[in-house]
Amino acid sequence: MENRNKVSDVIVYITSFVIIVIWGCTFVQTKLLINAGLRPDEIFLFRFILAYLLILPISGRKLFMNNLKDEMLALLLGLTGGSLYFLTENYALAYGYCSNVALIVCLTPIVTTLIVGCFYPSERIGVVGLSGSVIAFLGMSLVVFNGNFILKLSPIGDVLALGACLCWALYSLIIKRLQGEYGNMLITRKVFGYGLITILPWLLNRGVNYDILLTGGVVVWGNILFLGCVASMLCFLGWNWCLKRIGTVRATNFLYLNPIVAITTSAIFLGESITWLALVGATLILCGLYFIDKCRKR
Repeated sequence: MENRNKVSDVIVYITSFVIIVIWGCTFVQTKLLINAGLRPDEIFLFRFILAYLLILPISGRKLFMNNLKDEMLALLLGLTGGSLYFLTENYALAYGYCSNVALIVCLTPIVTTLIVGCFYPSERIGVVGLSGSVIAFLGMSLVVFNGNFILKLSPIGDVLALGACLCWALYSLIIKRLQGEYGNMLITRKVFGYGLITILPWLLNRGVNYDILLTGGVVVWGNILFLGCVASMLCFLGWNWCLKRIGTVRATNFLYLNPIVAITTSAIFLGESITWLALVGATLILCGLYFIDKCRKR
């Protein structure tokens, strides 16, 4: 039984890592779509529509949660893990400095650990685990800056970036509450459905350029298919499953690997350079994750 549990944990760890790699690659796909003429909110709309259509036939006949309270929690999932998260993160970049935004968003694992730990004692980490989180965060900072240490005050952008960070932490907290009552398919479908519903008021004001879907060619369709089918539908299903199997805090700590994947894919596909400071940062991230995992095993 113990060996079976170890094998199961390894599968979950591999799944979490693959998802983080895929999400790290979305930086490239999103940048290519923006260069093709799409706005971030339009990219979100198209990828979530595709993801919802794909999951709808396989998510069962149950349309609503068991009660109004749980339905409202599902609505919050669509906001915090969908529309509001993507809007705050993307428009933080529009109003603020990229380095500030990236650094604040990197706080997500730590903020998630603290918030979830307040409500679930089993998810709390000790001094060793917290030290590992700090080490990993320092490593993420070096990777994000990649040798360019420029910090400037940008209140609107910084507040929006902090909002994105809090959104994902709340998403992790709410989904832990619902996973005790509902299946993964239903919860993930609700995320996509309510994500689309809650983005509509924003899009009704700004409009949507549907013509680019006809004129964009392989670059547009290929990247939207990847973002909708793989990065959204499959990855959200897999991530929610990992949250349930190994715990919210342990799974969220894999987000520390995101900057490593992002700079690697940017170097390969966009020709961006990687400095020695980024390599030091990557090493610190791995060391921090080692300490966190040691703490969880204890």
